Amino acid sequence: MTQRKGKSRFLPMPIHSLLLFVVWLLLNNTLAFGHIVLGAFLAITIPMLVTSLAPEQPSIKKPGLAFRYFMLVMWDILTANFEVARKVLSPMNKLSPGMVAVPLDIKSELGITLFASTISLTPGTVSAEISEDKQWLYVHALDIDDEQALIDEMKQRYEAPLKEILGC
Repeated sequence: MTQRKGKSRFLPMPIHSLLLFVVWLLLNNTLAFGHIVLGAFLAITIPMLVTSLAPEQPSIKKPGLAFRYFMLVMWDILTANFEVARKVLSPMNKLSPGMVAVPLDIKSELGITLFASTISLTPGTVSAEISEDKQWLYVHALDIDDEQALIDEMKQRYEAPLKEILGC
């Protein structure tokens, strides 16, 4: 088994080990010596066996920017709720829903997932599909005035900061 960079060989996933140990004791509803030993053995052994199966995840390169991104998304969710409510309560013939294809600059799976999730969390837009070659994200929008402006806004507002946060 190869050791992953920055990980302890004895406890490669310390939080998971602690969680496994506590859950073992809770499931058995006892603090008997044998269960404590077996729980400790499982809590150490299982993470050691499965750590090589987990793919390396990119680390957050800029935590301050990540916090600002989180606050931006929360603000966008709040304001988009009011905007969607206003549009839905106004005459329906003013809505022009549609699909847009957003070209992806992010290449990591985590980055693409976060970008697609952010778009889906914001009311009025839903990530519908990612192309097989991971070059395009298809997004359904409740109201599209200018397709290119919508694409540019999503890329500038969400994708660019994610690329910087994840360093990809």
